[in-house]
This record gives sequence, C-alpha cells and structure tokens, in this order.
Amino acid sequence: MMNLLRENLTFDQAQIVLESTEDGKDLHLKGICIQGGVRNANQRIYPVSEISRAVNTLNDQIQGGYSVLGEVDHPEGLNINLDRCSHMIKEMWMDGPNGYGKLKVLPTPMGQLVKTMLESGVKLGVSSRGSGNVNEDSNVSDFEIITVDIVAQPSAPGAYPTPIYEHLMNTKDGYKAFNMAREVKGDTKAQKYLKESLVNIIQGLK
Repeated sequence: MMNLLRENLTFDQAQIVLESTEDGKDLHLKGICIQGGVRNANQRIYPVSEISRAVNTLNDQIQGGYSVLGEVDHPEGLNINLDRCSHMIKEMWMDGPNGYGKLKVLPTPMGQLVKTMLESGVKLGVSSRGSGNVNEDSNVSDFEIITVDIVAQPSAPGAYPTPIYEHLMNTKDGYKAFNMAREVKGDTKAQKYLKESLVNIIQGLK
C-alpha cells in the first residue's frame, strides 16, 4: 500500500509570489511546492528524479484538461473534498531540484477566505499531498502528487508536527495495525491487546 505523504513549506520557504490580474478579479500564488534532493522537515528525501516525474505527470493531466483542485488545511486522506476547495493548480514545472506551481484562488467560500487573508498580509504556507513508498533510509519512491494544499503558517520555521497517523503508516505493519483498530472497535479484550501493540510501535517512533 502507498503511504500518504504531506510536506509543508512556509510562505518564505516556498518563495511565494502573489500575482493579480489587472481587474483584481483573479489572484494567483506562485512558488515552490515540493523540494527535491534534501532531507526535509519530515526527515524524508525525495530524489530529484522522483519529483521531476511526478511534476511532469501532474502537469500533463492539467494540460490535458483535468482540473486539479486543492484544499485549505490538512485533509486526512488523498481524496479531494469539494466543500474545502480553495484553489486549483494551473501548472507545475521544475526549476533546479524543486517542483514549482502556480495556484489560482477560486471564488469559493474557502477561496474567498484565502484571498482575504493574503490580501490582508497573512503569510500562508503550502503543503504537497501525494502518495509513495518510503524505505528504511527515508528515501521516497513511486511518488505521485495528488495536489497542493494551502495551510496556515506555523509560529516558527520547522514547527510543523508530523502526525502520528502518518508516522504509523510509514512503519512496518503500520497499515495492518490501523485496520485492526477499526475492526476491534467493539471487542474490549482485542482492544487491550491492540493498545499494547500500538504503544510499542509509537515508542519506536521517538
């Protein structure tokens, strides 16, 4: 099973530039959406070749007429929730080791929220959302970009926490443990055994 992979960049890390049309109707964000070739804040390394392939694949979809929508904040899965959409990705491209994107803010309730905040000087970050495999050396393979979301910027650089859910899914037997947790909701004895197993897994994440 592919892992859910999310990587956050602050407004400054992403080098975001805001662009408005002359009539002020449309607002775009341009900047880095995902970094390649370096160990990121989540301790993962995306080879440049993986970033390039994923960026080209997504851009081909966009050029082919597919609408790639993005949300506000951190959705739990890979599906796009229409009621949370704030923007669409107009294009993506490579520049050096990084994948760049141009995001168009949409006139949806969430899009209006994003536009108002940006025009008021609030610095929002971006978060790539995709799937892939992570080996023991934290190198990512089989990477696919699903979308790029807009997220609140933390109070200090590097302050984004990595969710335990994401850590769990990246560990050996993590997906099995997650499914077991859903299956034993009504079994007290099974829950006790599973709790002990999960404690051991979580302790191994520290």
